[in-house]
Amino acid sequence: QEELVESGGGLVRAGDSLTLSCAASGGALRTHAMAWFRQAPGKEREFVGSITRIGSFTLYNDSVKGRFTIQRDDEQKAIHLLMSSLKPDDTAIYSCAAGSGVPMTDPTSWAYWGQGTQVTVSS
Repeated sequence: QEELVESGGGLVRAGDSLTLSCAASGGALRTHAMAWFRQAPGKEREFVGSITRIGSFTLYNDSVKGRFTIQRDDEQKAIHLLMSSLKPDDTAIYSCAAGSGVPMTDPTSWAYWGQGTQVTVSS
């Protein structure tokens, strides 16, 4: 059983940067692709970005491309979401996921989920 635990959320101002982390137990990083999703109040869960198991290839939602970066840290068994130039529209609960990721943008492609961490961006 894979366990994912997110951390790093908080309240920031527009334009600030913030880094989220997802600690993965078991063999999640060795055996699965990883992704970040977010869900704002009253909205559906939205794909943020993903990183493949082999080659660490990344894919991003157009709304965060150029502002967000996903990194793998195999030594710490974690992935990180580096967020910059944050906007109020980025306010959401951010969750990491592990799984086959086919297709990457579909939440149902991901078998394991963390509890999420709240990110609030004030204007």
